[in-house]
Amino acid sequence: MHPCPYPLLIFAAGFGTRMRKLTVDRPKPLIPVAGRPLIDHALEVARLAGVARPVVNLHYRAAQMEAHLRGAGVDFSLEQGQILETGGGLRAALPVLGPGPVMVLNSDAIWTGLNPLTQLMAAWDGVQMDALLLLLPVEDAAAHGSVSDFRLAADGRISRARGAAGHVYLGASMVNPDRLANIPDEVFSLNRPWDDIIADGRAYGVVHQGGWCDVGTPEGIGAAEALLKAGSDG
Repeated sequence: MHPCPYPLLIFAAGFGTRMRKLTVDRPKPLIPVAGRPLIDHALEVARLAGVARPVVNLHYRAAQMEAHLRGAGVDFSLEQGQILETGGGLRAALPVLGPGPVMVLNSDAIWTGLNPLTQLMAAWDGVQMDALLLLLPVEDAAAHGSVSDFRLAADGRISRARGAAGHVYLGASMVNPDRLANIPDEVFSLNRPWDDIIADGRAYGVVHQGGWCDVGTPEGIGAAEALLKAGSDG
């Protein structure tokens, strides 16, 4: 395994409201899937990709997350006061992450097949890209629904799509963080800089070689465990 040359931010700050009662007394990244908390699955992805010390952003029930991750070889970006969403959270974490292109990974998903982060690193071209998103055809995205996020062109560029046809964003991407400096708001989604990058023709996608399951709802837990079992049986 080669060391990863890029910093990684794992998003773990959210309230997990779609999980309903499961997140009343704990943050969503500590919900177990196949006997392991979601955050541990994400950290395993990072470890296998050669990430030496990932950064985890925290907000909701941050003390529980810090206690769980103590000794796990991670750094923290603590969002105090208000939650900053994905774009604001990434920008707030940049002093910990350091300069250059950054990888981001949602903690509420389960993967099979090739490592999502190694796929991003292999496809990244900083000369022509400011964003690279990992995607799946909408029909292959477990527990996600039928609405797509992007269209993927033959040259790898992406554009926005809404409807049954298209690809789903899987919560793993690389981004040039310089794009975040021009956004005046403190709280914003990564969708905002992505729209500017798409307009400039510098947003690309790569299709994940494997399975993926969204674990944003209670129903997603069973679907994720079935995905993992199918992967181990295969």
